[in-house]
Amino acid sequence: MARVRLSVAERREEILGAAVEQIQLRGVAALRIADVAAALGVSNALVLYHFSSKEQLVAAAFTHAADGDLAHLRKLLSRRTSALRRLRTAVRWYAPTGPAKGWRLWIEGWAVSLREPALREVACDLDQQWKAALTEVIAEGAEAGEFPCPDPAEAAWRLTAFLDGLAVQMTSYAGSLSRAAMLEWTDDALARELGLNREELAAAVR
Repeated sequence: MARVRLSVAERREEILGAAVEQIQLRGVAALRIADVAAALGVSNALVLYHFSSKEQLVAAAFTHAADGDLAHLRKLLSRRTSALRRLRTAVRWYAPTGPAKGWRLWIEGWAVSLREPALREVACDLDQQWKAALTEVIAEGAEAGEFPCPDPAEAAWRLTAFLDGLAVQMTSYAGSLSRAAMLEWTDDALARELGLNREELAAAVR
């Protein structure tokens, strides 16, 4: 069956999606342009027409994945409900128990970014945008009197650092902690950063 002719934008989207899947499967170091091409049933030349090198493709693939995650985060944080409810939903989605990003992809990206400036820029930008989005909604909740968090920016930093660290542990050592325990720890961290106790948090999100 002949392949459907795609626009340039559609083809780039298709290639980036395949690249993300291949990075998750193989890791950045082992990834080849040929792997992405084979996954799509196209030539290496077609992939290289859109992305002139493996490094450019990898950086664009991480940006593509980041954009999708950030769009979903903003959707969760823009719901018409209390700041606390939005925060808890977003944090549980982001945590390694939730349906957020493939954590293996991001851990791979963090490791490679130590040596790849282009990917380091992508990872840093993503991190800053996550923290900014959480800071904004924490500040909104504090101003509304939902919780007494004195420094929303610091709270967002500590909360994301905790979740990132938990994700690294759970991805590297799968099964070492139950899902129920991770959710308990996540709620503990959220309550602590907002200046609430667990009973207050539970009552507010019922």
